[in-house]
Amino acid sequence: MAEILVVYYSRHGSTAVMARQVCRGVESVRGVQARLRSVPPVAAVTTVAAPPVPEEGAPYVDARDLRECAGLILGSPTRFGNMAAPLKHFIDSTSDLWLSGTLAGKPAAVFTSTGTMHGGQESTLLSMMLPLLHHGMLLLGLPYTEAELSTTTAGGTPYGASHVAGVGNKPRLPTKEELALCLALGKRVAEVALKLQPR
Repeated sequence: MAEILVVYYSRHGSTAVMARQVCRGVESVRGVQARLRSVPPVAAVTTVAAPPVPEEGAPYVDARDLRECAGLILGSPTRFGNMAAPLKHFIDSTSDLWLSGTLAGKPAAVFTSTGTMHGGQESTLLSMMLPLLHHGMLLLGLPYTEAELSTTTAGGTPYGASHVAGVGNKPRLPTKEELALCLALGKRVAEVALKLQPR
């Protein structure tokens, strides 16, 4: 069975909610399953090593997950219009996979959560796409055949799924349109990955 790897970083929980919805979209396609993984936080100064397995949430991703996947979907909150440092730190560790072309030709997509409506959703999605292009992956967005792209009053872009969580430690839950677009993104990557599988 083909596996789509969904890797995310989430600080207040919004990106994690989106990641689970993306996984539901992946698993709505027969013959495909999702593998949900997270990345650990990073700090400028480390005084205590993080445990190798997180206390809660998805297990941490490793290179084996990337080697085994049939497709990849990345999620991150927005940090000044860019992906969060923990996700970038993980991506920066994948040079050996880039050298071997491990991810080349596999489908990929991205999603994000922002504090405000114009908090950098699209630039964050683009920042996550750049390393995927360097890996030779086939980038997928959301086409306007997804009706929610035209009706949403919160998150949602053709570059990938997005959510406006609001400012503060108690984020708003995704709207029905935002959830539908997360579902559609996962489903789209799964369908393309299935078509690309060798017969």
